[in-house]
Amino acid sequence: MGKKQEEEPEHGEPAQFDPSFNGPLRKRSCTDIICLFLFLAVILGYIALGILAWLYGDPRHVLYPRNSTGWFCGVGPNKDKPNLFYFDILKCATSVNVMASALNGLQCPTTQVCVKQCPSEFWVVNPLDFAEKPDKVFAPDLCVPSTSLTSAEVTVKGILDKELCPFYYTPTSPVLGRCLPDLSALGKIPPSFTSDSGGLLPSINDTVSLLKNGTGDIANSFSAKDVGIRIFEDFASAWPWILLGLVIAMLVSMLFLLLLRFTAPVMVWLLIIGLLAAGAYGIWHCYWEYDQYRTQGAKISDVGLTTNVKIYLQVQETWLAFLIMVSVGEAIILLTLIFLRTRILIAIALIQESSKAIGHMMSALFYPLFTFVLLLMCVAYWSATALYLATSGEPVYKVVALNSTASGCDAVNGTVTCDPQSFNSTNYPECPSARCIFITYNEEGLFQRNLFNLQIYNAIAFLWCVNFVIALGQCTLAGAFASYYWAFNKPDDIPFFPVTGSFLRSLRYHVGSLAFGALILTLVQIVRILLEYIDHKTRSAQNACARFILCCMKCCLWCLEKFIKFLNRNAYIMIAIYGKNFCVSAKNAFKLLMRNILRVVVLDKVTDVLLFFGKLLVVGGVGVLAFFFFSGRIQAPGNSFSSQNLNYYWMPIITVVFGSYLVAHGFFSVYSMCVDTLFLCFLEDLERNDGSVQKPYYMSKNLMKILNKSNKAQKQAG
Repeated sequence: MGKKQEEEPEHGEPAQFDPSFNGPLRKRSCTDIICLFLFLAVILGYIALGILAWLYGDPRHVLYPRNSTGWFCGVGPNKDKPNLFYFDILKCATSVNVMASALNGLQCPTTQVCVKQCPSEFWVVNPLDFAEKPDKVFAPDLCVPSTSLTSAEVTVKGILDKELCPFYYTPTSPVLGRCLPDLSALGKIPPSFTSDSGGLLPSINDTVSLLKNGTGDIANSFSAKDVGIRIFEDFASAWPWILLGLVIAMLVSMLFLLLLRFTAPVMVWLLIIGLLAAGAYGIWHCYWEYDQYRTQGAKISDVGLTTNVKIYLQVQETWLAFLIMVSVGEAIILLTLIFLRTRILIAIALIQESSKAIGHMMSALFYPLFTFVLLLMCVAYWSATALYLATSGEPVYKVVALNSTASGCDAVNGTVTCDPQSFNSTNYPECPSARCIFITYNEEGLFQRNLFNLQIYNAIAFLWCVNFVIALGQCTLAGAFASYYWAFNKPDDIPFFPVTGSFLRSLRYHVGSLAFGALILTLVQIVRILLEYIDHKTRSAQNACARFILCCMKCCLWCLEKFIKFLNRNAYIMIAIYGKNFCVSAKNAFKLLMRNILRVVVLDKVTDVLLFFGKLLVVGGVGVLAFFFFSGRIQAPGNSFSSQNLNYYWMPIITVVFGSYLVAHGFFSVYSMCVDTLFLCFLEDLERNDGSVQKPYYMSKNLMKILNKSNKAQKQAG
């Protein structure tokens, strides 16, 4: 007895009876004030960062390609010219990849102009064309806009020397607004096009190699814009039916959660019986295989060591080992059912009670929509801020010699800044091929020098805000469901608008505590991200030992993050009920759970299995229905929609499946929060009360029946 008393303080003293307690406390004070001010300061800084990024940044640098004169293609004066055409794409192969250059702030050393359509054929200047007039040789749409092809002073050779018109072009495809070579057409290069037959370009093999190097690993004849337009067209024609699929997923999710009130016992015991039946079959099959190979005399000593794993499945010792393992597993399950059957019944009763609670406050099922909107705002603000930060700073242009072999170009090549919109090559007579080329963004200002640090701040603030929004939702739902449990006469004593009341309490008193819990989780996530970054950067230099250590560290951090989420979740429940700070609430919740560890494990696993099968039912059922509908196997009523009008019928299917998962996850997260809240309230109820007239139980009659408990007042009334 003395030993038991010594062990009790390890997990804290049981909760004591409080005659004034009847649910979430209404008289409470603000908690974790320091973290509240820290969170508000970070939010204000985040807003200031967004304003500065908006003032200094210009996302057009990323969204639209820029020609040699500094204008964007697809907007402004070039609104009807969305594609960027490179005069000599071969120069990109000797400098940098064209796509990498466009995204990283570098440009190929060749003239670029905005065009309506990318060239779709092979063309090269013929030596005989040098005697012709320029307007008969060149296409005006592919030349620099300020070039006059009809002027008597210009010649074909002069235009080519100044690179005012392309010397050649090949079939191209628009990829992200840039005309890149069509790799499938490279095998059809005309013989007169290259030096193999007296042409002016390199040999066919060299030309193909240079073009492939210049365009990188771009897919063959792939047009991202065309695919995007087709997908947009599919969504435009199928969006009512996609929305209908999501509504069906919502209705099925709600119906499943409400029916758990009646079907939970049947589903749980069917799963348990199915598991036992599978184990029994496994035992029989392993024994049958073992008996067959024992009769044949197949022993592992006759096989020895081999890399063929199938050989080991043909010896008796393997199946004997399988038989022992399956038998031990079956015995563990049976013993668990025998000794933990009462706790399984408690888990089922709590699941049924959760369905009943949700039935009395249906508004809780729609609260995840509010959380989703807040998360969407966080993601949108983070992505917009990151984009504006990445494009902040004025673009820097410098004079670059397109023909670096000219002796007079060394003095100006890459050393003189210029303005592309007012640049005139005649100012550099010693270097006729001089052009004003975009090099990079200005990094001289204080704001630009700290862009990397600001991006880190953007990411940290984003993670903290996301975790806070999730914490706010959990605390709000916990307060609403706790008010249901601690209502003695259900549903008469449930307060009006329990979800709204709990939300206002959380915002008024516990922003600091929620921010504290979110900060702890954010720090763990940052360490995980840093570890993943280190692993990615050092992967090529790692040996087996380093990879093992990194893998162990990542596994430990993953487990730590899961534990922090579990602890935070239960701490938010205690905050919603008692209004204490985060540390005290986390400590009380953890000790309460440790005093009932077996019930915690059983309830957690039973709930996880039920919700897993529920999600599988919703996503699988709606996904199969979407497949049959969008593939044309099921016709829309009145022929109001035809799958033949879709370019990619699988895109609406993927959208419906992914959306159904989000819908089911949103509804089931509410249900899971309800189960966890009622479970903590149930444990507190057992410790606080004894069923007497002064200390009656608040739990349902079903739970009292399972535990062989009752309220004396109810007995006397009966």
